[in-house]
Amino acid sequence: MASALKNLSTYNEADLSSAEEMSFGIVLADWNETITHKLYEGCYDTLIKHGAKEENIHTIQVPGTFELPTGARMLAQNKDIDGFICIGCVIKGETSHNEYINQSVAQGLVNLGVMSGKPFIFGVLTPNDQQQAIDRAGGKYGNKGVEAAVTAMRMVAIGKELKKEGRKIGF
Repeated sequence: MASALKNLSTYNEADLSSAEEMSFGIVLADWNETITHKLYEGCYDTLIKHGAKEENIHTIQVPGTFELPTGARMLAQNKDIDGFICIGCVIKGETSHNEYINQSVAQGLVNLGVMSGKPFIFGVLTPNDQQQAIDRAGGKYGNKGVEAAVTAMRMVAIGKELKKEGRKIGF
């Protein structure tokens, strides 16, 4: 659904499990930092609001969005984390660089998730211009960081529930 039709910060809080027993890794791209750091604030604040403990939120910063999958893998190898949220912003601009970066990052995060069985959330803005990025980083369409945090909490809860039941999905 297009952001113009939905506020990214709106969700049903009753649908969420408490994040008190969950751990998260946040991988934050420094490129377009005025945007990405606002996304991070929305993400972090949402996790805390729903019970995540500060000591269970592990954040690393990488130079740009392209480095998100590698940063996430490095974090996964060094910390016992339930779910990962990767935050970045690639503004289209004058060339098609955005297509290569966005596709590579999306595929990298999908691969990490499938291989590990843990969620690696794509919290990357892919706007056509700076104003669209601002509108989605706490502007008129809310904050995609909030949406990424909610997605991570929901996916971690699914994994924990299935583990309790002794069920496995897929392979």
